[in-house]
Amino acid sequence: MDHTCEDIPISEARANITDVIASVRLLRRCVFLTRRGKPQAALVPIELGHLIRQAGGPDVAQRFLAEHINEDRKP
Repeated sequence: MDHTCEDIPISEARANITDVIASVRLLRRCVFLTRRGKPQAALVPIELGHLIRQAGGPDVAQRFLAEHINEDRKP
């Protein structure tokens, strides 16, 4: 896993939400919120959130990124 991303249980994030948000905002980390070890949602820096909005929302951004990543992996 990328060192700029981490998994945090939802219960831990809830108890430490101010610190979690500060980590995302100041250190530009992404945090995957998990329940029973399975990712449920992600917190990302606001700049990435704005780009997702500009792209047309999460579904459009996901398709765009998936296509772009797949193009980069072609031989």
